[in-house]
Parts: sequence; structure tokens; C-alpha cells
Amino acid sequence: MKEEKEQLKSEIIALKREKNAVIFAHYYTRPEIQEIADFIGDSLALAQQATHVHADILVMCGVHFMGETMKILCPDKKVLVPDMNAGCSLADSCKAEDLKQFIEEQTRRLGQRPMVVSYVNTTAEVKAVTDVVVTSSNAKKIVDQLPKDAPVIFGPDHNLGSYINSVTGREMILWNGACHVHSRFSLEALLQLKQQYPDSPVLAHPECKAPILAVSDVIGSTKALLEYTVSSDKKQFIIATESGILFEMQRACPEKEFIPVPPEVTEGTGCSCNECEYMRMNTLEKVYECLLNECPEMTVNPEIAAKAITSIERMLKMS
Repeated sequence: MKEEKEQLKSEIIALKREKNAVIFAHYYTRPEIQEIADFIGDSLALAQQATHVHADILVMCGVHFMGETMKILCPDKKVLVPDMNAGCSLADSCKAEDLKQFIEEQTRRLGQRPMVVSYVNTTAEVKAVTDVVVTSSNAKKIVDQLPKDAPVIFGPDHNLGSYINSVTGREMILWNGACHVHSRFSLEALLQLKQQYPDSPVLAHPECKAPILAVSDVIGSTKALLEYTVSSDKKQFIIATESGILFEMQRACPEKEFIPVPPEVTEGTGCSCNECEYMRMNTLEKVYECLLNECPEMTVNPEIAAKAITSIERMLKMS
């Protein structure tokens, strides 16, 4: 099995060279996917990195909206995704037509159209009706720049929006969406881990529910949490985000220990880790097949892309 996996990696690397391709992998993908990637990061950072590489083919190992964002920013490149069915519960929780209706309802209620701030974890269609996109790392900075008297709709992640409200003092109108992974961490298990490892700081992603964030020591984006583990003099950390990041944390800090917070239900799973099944749909076999056959290829309606890129560019300018 190990020999087969190594052989597959070698074939992927050969195909990558032959076709002038670059592989991008999100922090939450399988370790073996991260091992063959040229760039590893969060969704927007990978899409931004893609605009700087000299390649004919970009392979985005993540979920569907990440491939869309990469295609929007790199319209002249061929963008491949290993599995088109790798969706996102958070992006799926906010359909563009539903958001449009919500904006209209709030406009009638308020007497003016609210500004629309959308998390990057959204479809191209949602980005197209958004004023400015944000990430977990820059959301506070961007929201702080918005006019204080302007009503704001924040979506789709209710947990992230609540956290940004709490640290900015704003009262944004929140869309009721959530990441299924970050919403299912067990508070009871986390409190037990804190008792078991009292000197270990708790690191949590702001997509987690408020009770998890309330007992966390460090709250930040996936990249920020990774950077904290590298710079900290602590030797042990309790981690409340998707468990795929543990691979990169361990690779960056082999002498340190990382303890994942389990989800609320672990019986029968055989694993106490909290994993995104959509990210796990990226496999070496699928990466090989998509490079070999140059499909599935991501496409975005040009009209939608033209509108969506405006909200992304506004974010980059405000960042």
C-alpha cells in the first residue's frame, strides 16, 4: 500500500512537470495531498498565489468554491479540481437567490440597502451580490473600515459574524449559516482537555461556536493558528479547528504536541478528530486522474465572475 502511494506520487510529479502544472492544497486536505502540493494555505491565499505562478494548469485541491475563486482570479488559466462534488456546508447554507431576497427584506425594513459583507467561503454567485468579501484573518480589519452608521449584512457564517460583532462593537445583521465541522466541537470534551492539560493553550478558529471561543486562549484563522504554534515557546497545544492542519503544525514543529478537540459525537467513527469529509474527497488517485485527463475543469460564468471579482478586489484594497 505504501509503495503504491509513493508510486502514485511519483507519477503525479512527472505529470505536473510534463504539463507545466502547479498543485495547490488547502490546510484541511489529507496529509498525502499536502505532501505533493507546491503551495499549501487557506483558500484565498492559494487563489492569490495562483495569480503569480507561471503555469498552464492549476490544480486546486480543496472544495468547490475554492476552485471558483481561483478561476475568477485566474481567468486565462486552466483550473482543475480533483472532485467537483467536494462541496462546502457553509457555502451551501447561503444560496444567491436567498441572499438577494434577504437583502431586499432588510432594505425595506431599514429604509436603505445594507452593505453586504460575505465570507470568502461562498459561491461565485454570492460574491457577485456582495459589496466586499472577507476572510477570517481580515474580517475585523475590513469591518472596522466600514461607515459606523451603515447597516451591514454579514454572511454566511453566523459564528464568525457573532465573533466579529463582539470584537468590533458593531451589530451586523447575521445570516444564519455555519461550517458543519467547526459547529460540532464538543465543549464538554474541550473542558476535559483543559483540565487534563492545564498548561496547554487552546487555539480555536472563529467559525467555532461562542462557548468554544469563550474558553479559548487564541482565536484566529488557520494560518494565524499555525503561526502561533511556531512562534510560541509552549510545547503542547489544544486545537479546535479541522484536523487537517495538524499535519502542517507537526511538520513545522516536530518537537511539539498537538491535541485535537473531538466533535460532539465520535462513537463508531474510530477517530476523535473533527474532519471535513468534503476536503477528504481529494485523493491522490483523483489528483492523478485530473492531471492525466485535464478534467474536471472549473468554469465560471463570465458575467458572474466580473461581478464577483469586484468584491474580492475591494477586500484586497482594504486589506
